[in-house]
Amino acid sequence: MDMNCLAEILAMAPAPAANGGAAAPPAYMQLLPMVLIVVVFYFILIRPQQKKAKQQAELLKGLKSGDKVGTASGIIGVVISVKDSTVTLRSGDSKLEISKISVTDIISTDSSSAS
Repeated sequence: MDMNCLAEILAMAPAPAANGGAAAPPAYMQLLPMVLIVVVFYFILIRPQQKKAKQQAELLKGLKSGDKVGTASGIIGVVISVKDSTVTLRSGDSKLEISKISVTDIISTDSSSAS
């Protein structure tokens, strides 16, 4: 579509009525749909995301040496040490240092498995 075609389509639209129709709705009635959309977005998108972030923060606070964890990339290992922003894992015969935020869940908290 080029601009000339768009202009022709807009030119075919009926002209607005000059106060011959019903009275305009009050201002709060015009804002009501927008307010409802914001409320729906809050309860569908924002609130669950905040709950998930809070659960993740609590999980990372409770992380300790000996926990068996799973990471976002699919690595499963046992925590050797926890630092401020990194975690050292033992997975199989390898030792990995990963970012703390990539730990997604604690599989078990058995400290006897860290040998």
